[in-house]
Amino acid sequence: MTAFFRTFREGSGFDAVLILCAVAYLLVFSAFPLVYNVIMSFQSVDMFSITDFNRPWVGWQNYIDVINRPEAWLIVKNTAIFVLLSIVFQLGLGFGLALLFQQDFPAATFLRGLFLAGWIMPGLVVGTVWKWIFAGDFGVLNYVLNHLGIVTGKIFWLSDPAYSLYAVIIANIWLGIPFNMILLSVGLAAIPRDIYEAAELDGATAFQRFFSMTLPMMRATLGAVVSLGVILTLQQFDLIAGLTKGGPANSSNVAQYWSWQLSFETYEISAGSVIAVMMIAVVIVVATIYVRSTTNEQSA
Repeated sequence: MTAFFRTFREGSGFDAVLILCAVAYLLVFSAFPLVYNVIMSFQSVDMFSITDFNRPWVGWQNYIDVINRPEAWLIVKNTAIFVLLSIVFQLGLGFGLALLFQQDFPAATFLRGLFLAGWIMPGLVVGTVWKWIFAGDFGVLNYVLNHLGIVTGKIFWLSDPAYSLYAVIIANIWLGIPFNMILLSVGLAAIPRDIYEAAELDGATAFQRFFSMTLPMMRATLGAVVSLGVILTLQQFDLIAGLTKGGPANSSNVAQYWSWQLSFETYEISAGSVIAVMMIAVVIVVATIYVRSTTNEQSA
C-alpha cells in the first residue's frame, strides 16, 4: 500500500486510479444490477417486497410460469420476426448506401449527414413521427398508397393486428439504416483502392468485384454489424412505446417491452426479471459466436 501511494505521488499512479474508477463504475452500475436481476428471477418478488432482500426462493418456477403464459409464444414469434426483418433490411439498405457514398458525386457529404441526422433522434421522437405517418385517417402513407393506386381505402397500421408489428419493423429499419451505413462505410474505406483498380484492369465487372473482393474483405465488419444490430434491436424499447405500446392484443409486443410491462405496469417483477435474463442470455450467445468467429478468422 505504501508503495502504491509513493508511486501515485511520483505521478505514475494516475493510470491505476483511472482503472479503479472504471472497475468501480462497472461493479456499481453493471455488475450489481445484473446479478440482482438474476437473483430476482429465482425469487417471488412484487411491488411490496422489491426492497426486501429476504424474499421467498421459488427457483425455476418463475421461468416455467412465464413460458406457460398464453401470450408467451406469440411474443417470442414477434421478437424473432422483429429482429430478423430489422437486421436483414437495415444491413441490406445500409450496405447499399455505404457503397453509394463511396462514390464521388456532388452533395455526397451533405446527403450522408442528412441520413445520420435521423439516427441521432430519440426513439420516442421517431415513434411520434412515424405515428403520424401511419395514422389511418390522415397519415401520409395511406395518402401516398391510395394516390398510387396500390391500395383503396384506409389501412389502420397501428391498430390492426395484421399490420401493427410490421409498422413497428418499418420504423425500426428506418432508424437503424444510418448506424449500419456508417459502420459499413468504415469497413469499405479500409479496403485498398488499388486492388479494385487492378481487378478492373483485368476485366472484372462490378458484380464480380463485389462478390469476390468486397464481401470477403468485409466479413469481419459484417459480423460486427450483425451482432451489434441484434443487440441494439433487442434493446429497442422507446420506439415501440411511442408507436403501439405492444398492442393491439400483443400483436406488436416483443420481449423487451413485455419485460417492462410485467415489471412496471402489472408489477410482476419476478416475471419481468425472467424475460430480462433470457434476453441477456441471447445477447451473450450472439456476442460469443461473433468473438469466436473473428478469433478463428484471425488465426486462420
